[in-house]
Amino acid sequence: MEFEGTHGSRGTHDGPPRSDRIPRPAVPPPMPSAPPPVPPVPGTAGTSGGTTLIDWLRTPRPAADPGVWRYGHVPRPDHEPDETPLRAVLSGAVVSFLAAILLWSLLRNGYIPYWDVLLKLFTPGDWWRPLGGGAQPDTGGPLALALYRLALFTGVFYGIGRFGRWTYAWRRLIREYRHTAVRVGLALVAGIVVVALVRGGWVPLKDVAYALMPFEKTAPDAMYINQQRADTARQIVTLVAALPFVWLALRRPGGREAGVPVHTPEPGADPVAWPELRAAGLVEAADRLAAEAAAGTMNDIDHARIRAVWKAARSAPDRQAAFVQEIHARGAAAFLHPSGARSLPGRSAVHDLVLRQVRLGTVADVPRNPYPRRSTGLALDPSVLGTSMLAVGPSGSGKTTRLVRPLVESLALQALAGQAAVVVVGSVGAALGPDDAYDIVIGIGDPASPHDLDLYGGTGDPDQAAALLADALADETTDTRRAATVLAQLLGPFHAVHGRFPLVPELRELLDGGPAAHPALRTALERDGRSALVRELDARQRQHGTAGDPATLLADRLALLDRPAFAGFFDTTRTKQPFTMRALEHPVRVRIDLPETGHAEASRLLARLVLAQFLARATARADRSRFACLVLDDAGHTVTAATVRGLQRLRSVNAGVVLGLRTLDDVPEHLRTPLFGAVGCRVALAGVTTWDGKRFAETWGTEWVQARDVTSRTVRSDEPLTRVVHTLRKLVTGRAVTSDAVTVREVERERWSASDLAHAVPPGHAVLSLTRVRGDHVPPLLVDLRS
Repeated sequence: MEFEGTHGSRGTHDGPPRSDRIPRPAVPPPMPSAPPPVPPVPGTAGTSGGTTLIDWLRTPRPAADPGVWRYGHVPRPDHEPDETPLRAVLSGAVVSFLAAILLWSLLRNGYIPYWDVLLKLFTPGDWWRPLGGGAQPDTGGPLALALYRLALFTGVFYGIGRFGRWTYAWRRLIREYRHTAVRVGLALVAGIVVVALVRGGWVPLKDVAYALMPFEKTAPDAMYINQQRADTARQIVTLVAALPFVWLALRRPGGREAGVPVHTPEPGADPVAWPELRAAGLVEAADRLAAEAAAGTMNDIDHARIRAVWKAARSAPDRQAAFVQEIHARGAAAFLHPSGARSLPGRSAVHDLVLRQVRLGTVADVPRNPYPRRSTGLALDPSVLGTSMLAVGPSGSGKTTRLVRPLVESLALQALAGQAAVVVVGSVGAALGPDDAYDIVIGIGDPASPHDLDLYGGTGDPDQAAALLADALADETTDTRRAATVLAQLLGPFHAVHGRFPLVPELRELLDGGPAAHPALRTALERDGRSALVRELDARQRQHGTAGDPATLLADRLALLDRPAFAGFFDTTRTKQPFTMRALEHPVRVRIDLPETGHAEASRLLARLVLAQFLARATARADRSRFACLVLDDAGHTVTAATVRGLQRLRSVNAGVVLGLRTLDDVPEHLRTPLFGAVGCRVALAGVTTWDGKRFAETWGTEWVQARDVTSRTVRSDEPLTRVVHTLRKLVTGRAVTSDAVTVREVERERWSASDLAHAVPPGHAVLSLTRVRGDHVPPLLVDLRS
């Protein structure tokens, strides 16, 4: 079924038909018995197989700032609570516990008189012995006394426990040491202490059990029976005392560590039931999709793909009829990607296709990060990537594996859902995903590659082709406009005569001004009456070899591609399947492998060419509903002035570029500041140099912070007793007695200095700032990319 370009593709090349369309399966893909699994819940991916589609859809996703992983997100307070240090909390708890033990010991041993007056005042007098004696046997006195002592014990320890904040101390201790073994160990130690106090008679639970136990008095074996009952009472009391600590050891801590919050949707708002379809009157289609979700034959990509198609179809009644027909015919497999794939071969990151987010890591819980963002997930989506991204980090910093690979994987999943088009450029062997995860894999220099790259961007306009090629061939010393003029003077006549653009050897010969190249073109043009193009060719011949003529330099640069390794590539005679950026009109997944060994300079030239073609085509797309993204794993020596200008125009056309650099030295000096201003997302990975860090520090600017200055001075006293105390304190601590004067003032400091970026970023971490297309942004955050 043809629908919004999800199935089928129109021509993507001016002129004769090209074979750069999205590849289709030879036969319709078989319906799988079960779809690929839904991505695992964050935080449990290592302990469980994941979650069901229904739970995944029903998980709340509250609104949040840019870059927040919203799946199951629990907002934090704006300001950090003023908490007492853990040492002070534990000290107060221990001291109050010892005070409670001391007070109860005094009460228990009778050092505090009249503690039982209240009990005897409200109980019968025959329960007690005269003259303040104890309880009379065979009356209610022993039980009343035991219960009264238990109530008194509870009141003493509860009151002092509230004063010493024992419950808060336990929660703080568990929160600081979140490991399960620590929680179990602490509960075990506390349980042993309490059980020892109970069995020793300090806690009056045993007295209550004895008072309730029916002891024998007249039976012949009363002593043996009573001993068994006493042992049973002790075992019951021990079990009762130990159960609370078993519960503490097994109980999972509450709050953010408890996992994703459970959410029960309101009636009529359950995303599993497809309320948007029911509101439009398509109840049968909604029931069919809900049944497939409940049966487990729908995955997250199916859900996102069908939602995207419905979003485009809901405004047109004729499209709604086609939508319903396809749903009834194929169910969750409706509107499949032209490749027939319903998922990727494997996922290395956690994705949320409802919001089109990919989780990259966790914001570090350090004072440099804003408190609301600490310990929250860090995620990227098209609204952030639409401002383009610049990532700088040396080899081994995780730029490819922890940043580029998850982004590429997320964009590929969105392409399967019909929401994005992605082109990835990297060196051969880069960890950018398997070949099965892409529709087109172009191996430049690989004779086995079935696809080719169009050197001229798929255009039939000689001037546009010349401009794209000039941006790739011109170096820092060459005027791009003059280079484009030279190429246009040659491409126009050649295209008019041959109906195609020249091959690499032919274009090189034209630029060199070969003896047979120009006369042959001139003769053909004169025969066809193309006087305007003859003048263009004559102008080129007059300028050839003059001072400042860029043709020789362009020919030398083009010679990098005129090598035996690239024979058969960049073919304009239609013998191969050339890929052009016009395929961005469709949800295509493309990977371009550039040769690195022995052809490094040619790889840089091709990367510049692909970047120029992407920037030109992304802004000229007729359908901008899909997000288009170009990912350059190594963008060294690809940034030009035209590139910087093109990046600034991508925000308004639903497109973005991800540039990966090992160092900013790969960017011309005069373009570094404009490049930082053109991109909205900036990433400094661990290991950047102070020279690179200086650019980030200047871009991120300064902020006002509170600076605390502490001044210590020695305390001197004229009183003899005070001097003796100070002398003893100095002997014990080894320090003189001092008093501190604290001064708090507001100062302006860099958010991240160049030195901090070079030396204070731990391995596996990165400092990044994000900006959305609509303008809201977040300050630089230290992120752990390993979690």
